[in-house]
Amino acid sequence: MKKVSKKRKVINQKMNLSKKYDPKEAIKLIKDNSYVNFNESLDIAIKLSIDTSKTDQNIRGVINLPHGTGKKIRVAVMAKDEKAKEAKEAGADIVGDNDLSENIQKGNLDFDFLIATPDMMPTIGKLGKILGPKGLMPNPKLGSVTQDITIAVKSAKSGQIQYRNDKSGIVHAGIGKLTFKEEDLFENLKVFYNAILKNKSETTKKTKGSFIKKVSIASTMGFGLEINVGSLL
Repeated sequence: MKKVSKKRKVINQKMNLSKKYDPKEAIKLIKDNSYVNFNESLDIAIKLSIDTSKTDQNIRGVINLPHGTGKKIRVAVMAKDEKAKEAKEAGADIVGDNDLSENIQKGNLDFDFLIATPDMMPTIGKLGKILGPKGLMPNPKLGSVTQDITIAVKSAKSGQIQYRNDKSGIVHAGIGKLTFKEEDLFENLKVFYNAILKNKSETTKKTKGSFIKKVSIASTMGFGLEINVGSLL
């Protein structure tokens, strides 16, 4: 059995894992009790009352957090000619067309976000088996297949995150770094929670009970604290 450090034991005693915390109290507890020597993220997990076997109940989308994620996002753009030039000027880290496609086929996925112009979709379509499982497949509904390359690149760089529920009906995301101000983390949390709440489809409106069953936040290496969502509305 892995030995628990003294510092971790003290932190365990300060946190009541069976309690529902006020979000601001939970954020403060998590910030004050980080015990690792790197800048952890504040992660959120939202459990939904959906049937993930039904396609129309699964949710996905994109959110622009007011204070960003604190993570440096590497953006790749698949485009040609003037749109490729526009992508470079907008600050894209990787720009290409067939050469980018070939690199992806070789397993070179050294980017966090992929944007494409509509004319590149036949090429993108052939990469679905590689990009799909990684959550990197461009999607018109999420704004990552577009002619507005400058806006898409700058949005991705400024704190835009994509989300989707997993097979257990849980949405996971990093919503900031613990070095952020408590109020900034709270605002990011509030925006994320309400975006998920608004994502309720007509089908999920008919499910029994609340659409959102449980919301927890945690640091990268810490325990999850369940929060009371009343103050997030």
